[in-house]
Amino acid sequence: MAKKGNRVQVILECTEHKATGLPGTSRYITTKNKKNSPDRLEIKKFNPILKKMTVHKEIK
Repeated sequence: MAKKGNRVQVILECTEHKATGLPGTSRYITTKNKKNSPDRLEIKKFNPILKKMTVHKEIK
């Protein structure tokens, strides 16, 4: 039986990468508890294309 919980898998995408016009995207997959944090996640992660830490936001 699979667990039935509040954790869902979300995709994080870089916000600064779109503005540069460079090809490719920086995306990360993580999980969050939808009961404790119902709003969209916003985390600073490393973007390997831009080679720096950038803000990644949750996309649907």
